[in-house]
Amino acid sequence: MSRDPANTENPNSPPNNSNGGNPQTPGNSFQNNSASPTVLNGNISAPNNSQPPMSPPGMVDTIRVQGNRIQNSLLPNIQPNSQMNGQLISHNNFGLIPHNIQILSLPRIVDNKSAQVNILQNSMLPKIQPNSRMEGQLSSKSQSGVPPNNNIQVIGDPGIVGNPPQPRGGNTTEMRGRSGENLPPGAPNIPSGGANPPGNLATVSNVNYLLSVEQNRADRYSAYFGDSFTNQPIAAENLRESLSKIASQTGKRSAIIYVNLLSDRLELLLFTPDGAAIRKTVPQADRTSLLTLAKEFRQEISNPRKRNTTSYKESAQKLYDRLIAPLEADLQSQDINTLLFSLDTGLRSLPLAALYDGKKFLVEKYSLAQIPTISLTDTRYKSLQNASVLAMGAAQFTKLSPLPAVPVELANIVDLWRGKSFLNEQFTLNNLKSQRNQRHDQIIHLATHSEFQPGAASDSYIQLWDTKLQLNQLRQLGWNNPPVELLVLSACRTALGDEQTELGFAGFAFQAGVKSVLASLWYVSDEGTLALMSEFYQQLKTAPIKAEALRQAQIAMLRGDVRIEQGVLRGSFAFSSKRAGSEAPISPELASMGDRNLAHPYYWAAFTMIGSPW
Repeated sequence: MSRDPANTENPNSPPNNSNGGNPQTPGNSFQNNSASPTVLNGNISAPNNSQPPMSPPGMVDTIRVQGNRIQNSLLPNIQPNSQMNGQLISHNNFGLIPHNIQILSLPRIVDNKSAQVNILQNSMLPKIQPNSRMEGQLSSKSQSGVPPNNNIQVIGDPGIVGNPPQPRGGNTTEMRGRSGENLPPGAPNIPSGGANPPGNLATVSNVNYLLSVEQNRADRYSAYFGDSFTNQPIAAENLRESLSKIASQTGKRSAIIYVNLLSDRLELLLFTPDGAAIRKTVPQADRTSLLTLAKEFRQEISNPRKRNTTSYKESAQKLYDRLIAPLEADLQSQDINTLLFSLDTGLRSLPLAALYDGKKFLVEKYSLAQIPTISLTDTRYKSLQNASVLAMGAAQFTKLSPLPAVPVELANIVDLWRGKSFLNEQFTLNNLKSQRNQRHDQIIHLATHSEFQPGAASDSYIQLWDTKLQLNQLRQLGWNNPPVELLVLSACRTALGDEQTELGFAGFAFQAGVKSVLASLWYVSDEGTLALMSEFYQQLKTAPIKAEALRQAQIAMLRGDVRIEQGVLRGSFAFSSKRAGSEAPISPELASMGDRNLAHPYYWAAFTMIGSPW
């Protein structure tokens, strides 16, 4: 590295729908045993005094269909890429799904009303008040269908269906954005004025918004990575089950935070193990001001000349107030301790660990990971307690600056873990392939220069001894069979603010075919990298998940428990019998620098878990 150097997403593209987004009959009606409704320009009307056209299911669904294959569905019994022959029927809660449409228009809002005599007792529609009188027929021309007088139980709006459970702690959702402005395709229009809609309505709309953001980001990664990309749409119920299962396996409750930058505001969306989708709008955080703040923060914290200052704290706290504080009460009420961030363009090179609330850093509260999208993240859990490591690296290069701490780094890793190391001339592509094929190590550690650069995926690379391994070549290594659980790049650098560079960094685990990647956002000093990596592998022995091992290593550096003192590296290391104790020798070059305090976030905040935190 010389480890120590002296187009924002547009979520507004309309869905590809040859019918203009409003599929027409035939094949667009909901049916049940009672009188069938008709569909007029996407709206559902129910016959007068009839039973409701369909009962509201207990979840949200937006279905994308291309050709005659389902691309994206939340229905638990409908799998992605399943064939649609004529009409696909679900007999439980759902009506008929027509054949060969692009976007299925289902009710955007499910509304439960009990109409006794002619008084509406309960309504979720924002413009219909409880206890209001029904005069003849109640109609909303903008969104709602037409319910008959008196004997109606359910009315639907076009868009999505759902009546999901309330999140714990009640409704904390805020929707203050202008109606429908700058929202992803298919996202529901939200009433303006700042009023919080009822909990069910809010959750339904939020899940649809989540799906829209997820699909839009997946499309961007698809364009960047090209043919090697395969999009696997998510199902909200499956995601909830995955988060709940991981919580039971690890004791860690994880939540996903989607950060979406719009021209006039910031949108935050939180998805929890309970299936709650909580959306917050931060009106004072427009795109331009937030990106300026993020750039200032990154520059202040990564500048080696400012390692003895706290100049980063002002911007760190402002970012915390915008990105974390609006969700903090919800995170605490649901006992969340692991955060997965899907970030917008311009924020993916943000050192999240060093966001600051005025008293504590974010990493002191949560384990952290950055994901491209959850659909591109392997959510399965496997313990690394008995894993082996393949450690390779180079200390000398022909055209790049030397990395004198690499030999000590590799020695520490294989001393702390069962594994094998290869240095300099042994660090070739052929040997990397050969050793992996022979040993099937679950952890691969590469101590070398890595660059995420603007341009195509082929412009970013990992430097081997005699060649560059390009980002678009990683899939050819077959690291997904058997799976590599963790890839570590200990000397990595990512360009600030460039969208293509950020896509390569945030999507690195997916592109490499591995579950998780530990990499740095900027070149950290040699002594800082050596210290963090040594402590990380020590913590990985006992931590239930990878992100928690990284968190504990970062906290140990922050608190001064890991430091260079009297020519040795001190930490919580438990080396093998041949080198017992918690001290590790360092290179003569590092020893000549004298004692070094590594508490400044310059040394530890750059290191980021990409992909699965588990």
